[in-house]
Amino acid sequence: MKQIKVLAQFYVDLLVKLGIVRFSLLLALALVALAVVVQVGVTLVLQGEVLNIDIVRSVFFGLLITPWAVYFLSVVVDQLEDSRQRLSKLVTKLEEMRSRDMQLNKQLQENITQLNQEIEERKKAEEAREEAMLDLENEVYQRENAQLELAEQSALLKSFLDASPDLIYYRNEKGQFSGCNRAMEELTNRTEKQLVGLTPWDVYSEDIARKIVETDQQVFNQNVSLTYEQWLEYPDGRKAVFELRKVPFYSREGRRLGLMGFGRDITERKQYQDAQEKASRDKTAFISTISHELRTPLNGIVGLSRMLLETRLNQEQRGYMRTIYVSAITLGNIFNDIIDMDKSDRRRLELLPKPLDFSEFVEEMGNISGLMAEQKGLRFDLEQLTDLPACIETDGTRLRQVLWNLISNATKFTKEGGVVLSISSEVIDEQAHITFEVEDSGIGIPSDELDKIFAMYYQVKDDSDNLHAVGTGIGLAVSRQLVQMMGGDITVSSEVGEGSTFTVTICAPLVEKREPEESLPAPSPMSLNIFMVEDIELNITVAKALLESLGHEVTIAMRGDEALEKFNPDDYDLVLLDIQLPDMSGFDIARQLRERYDHLPALVALTANVIKDKEEYLEKGMDDALSKPLSVKAITSVIERLVLTCPLDEDEEETEDEVASDNPTQLSDEKITQLLDLEMLSSYVEIVGTQPVYDSIAMFEQKMLEYIEILDSNMTARDQDGIKFEAHKIKGAAGSIGLKHIQQVAQKAQSPELPAWWENISDWVDEIKDDYQNDLKVLKGWLARQEK
Repeated sequence: MKQIKVLAQFYVDLLVKLGIVRFSLLLALALVALAVVVQVGVTLVLQGEVLNIDIVRSVFFGLLITPWAVYFLSVVVDQLEDSRQRLSKLVTKLEEMRSRDMQLNKQLQENITQLNQEIEERKKAEEAREEAMLDLENEVYQRENAQLELAEQSALLKSFLDASPDLIYYRNEKGQFSGCNRAMEELTNRTEKQLVGLTPWDVYSEDIARKIVETDQQVFNQNVSLTYEQWLEYPDGRKAVFELRKVPFYSREGRRLGLMGFGRDITERKQYQDAQEKASRDKTAFISTISHELRTPLNGIVGLSRMLLETRLNQEQRGYMRTIYVSAITLGNIFNDIIDMDKSDRRRLELLPKPLDFSEFVEEMGNISGLMAEQKGLRFDLEQLTDLPACIETDGTRLRQVLWNLISNATKFTKEGGVVLSISSEVIDEQAHITFEVEDSGIGIPSDELDKIFAMYYQVKDDSDNLHAVGTGIGLAVSRQLVQMMGGDITVSSEVGEGSTFTVTICAPLVEKREPEESLPAPSPMSLNIFMVEDIELNITVAKALLESLGHEVTIAMRGDEALEKFNPDDYDLVLLDIQLPDMSGFDIARQLRERYDHLPALVALTANVIKDKEEYLEKGMDDALSKPLSVKAITSVIERLVLTCPLDEDEEETEDEVASDNPTQLSDEKITQLLDLEMLSSYVEIVGTQPVYDSIAMFEQKMLEYIEILDSNMTARDQDGIKFEAHKIKGAAGSIGLKHIQQVAQKAQSPELPAWWENISDWVDEIKDDYQNDLKVLKGWLARQEK
């Protein structure tokens, strides 16, 4: 079989190699030869001889079967070739399949390996899952505990909120209640569940709801907290005022959810404030009455001592009388300070620098101090350690107040020995640096008290000697403030049982000494008939003597009804009206006189109080106002201005009234320079004119209301940064329109690093609030003069 396959393969290969034609010829020759051989062989076997015909038959037979053999073999070969080709393709496919099988097998091996790995990983993941499940179970357990704890805390917080007497509530963006505490439930007479979803319109009256909704909207629009006061009504009709504070609140993502509200019942505080205000008014009335009663004899001392100084006295008598006069004047200034302190709860200190004869001042201090020491049997020495300036510019009254306070204390706490006042001076750049030392041999001050004695209302006590400081405790505190305003300071050194030494330093410019004025008043160029209404005999005596010495005739009425009965406008050139009378006030008399008569002489008010602004007197019917006791200069100025000057026509009167309204106090150029930055204003007006300044003033007036409101709130909260910030804005605004005085005060208010800043800030803020409008009037008056 194998040989046949080999032979067949040889046959096929030969056919392919020779081609069909040559293979057919070769096959024909082979068949013919085979037929001849076979024929010859058979014939020889059978016949024993071979004939030519046999050979021909053999050739013919071979040629006859050759085509069939060729066709048959060709068909066989073709089939075999086709079979071979199909087999070859099949083998190729089998090879490809085998190759793919090998790849698949290889991939299968890889997949098996990967599957094994995945199985391992799944085993590990399963283990991790089991661990995670354990962790999850633990976390669930912890969360359950946390939820329980949170629920307990929420219950505790709810209990805490419910226990609070303050209102606590929260509303969403739509203004609907989302929750509240028990105090809110009591106020609205609704439970928290009933309140949820309701708006203020559903809970409160229309007026209350309107304000609540408006303030809610302010919180939402401006996204800031808001605090205000509002009256609310309980279900039983009881009303209470609450201080309400509303703040926006947010989610963790920063999305605003609504607002939270807190309300504190301040009804008792309001009631206390009202009671306190009433007590303050009662106190003010009491102090005003007492001050008036005390001023009456004091004015007599001032007036009579002044009149005695104008008589013939020897040198010693004149010195004593001058001391009495100066002491009474200083006591009057102390009354003024007490009134100022009553008005602002704390003293507003200010200096009025004037030329001071320093030699005469030192002599007066020596006289009064010697008398004070002599009364206690003590020695007093006045030592001038250096040459002293002849004349300086300072507030002599305030300086006397400081030194007398120190000398009085030294005398009070010294049992034996004496008091020494040492004075030295050094001139640097036309400035006198003066040092006063008040040394005593008294009880001394403990070292741990030295830093406290300058605090307001602080008193040093010495229980061992049963000796203690009496009085209000304001002397040293006020004295230090005064001295610091004079460019100096007060220091103290002391040793218990050995005495104390207070050192005062001031800085004052040197000025030329003025010639003394005539001691006797010059008679008036014309004699006037003056009608005076006064109920105190002593005041009448002093004022009448002064006016008659000036050459005037004086008619007296001691009651309001008497004055109205005796008065005839054609008989008098000037009317002086005391403000406080037994039956009516001077304002009542002025009002009735103006109702009765069309033409009146000038009406001038007489008051024992300090006159800081005459506008109030002018509004109540007076033409001017004078402080008692009367001075020659003051009464002469009033007579010259109101009586001796020629009357103006209507247009001129109107213009003068306008100027007076702009500058009611008729300030001097020196005072205007203290209030306004004239250098800046002059250059500015010269460039742009006055109208831009007026525009800036209008804007300043509008902004100051806002600044002061914010400043007051910061003062109430004692917010140092807020006070500093608002004072800085006020300083800038005041400086932009040339209000130098306000700018300087605001500069101090914005400087917390200054000594005793907290102690003085209230005074500075009050000074800004009280003085800026007056300074604006001065500025407007100055601008009006620039336009002429």
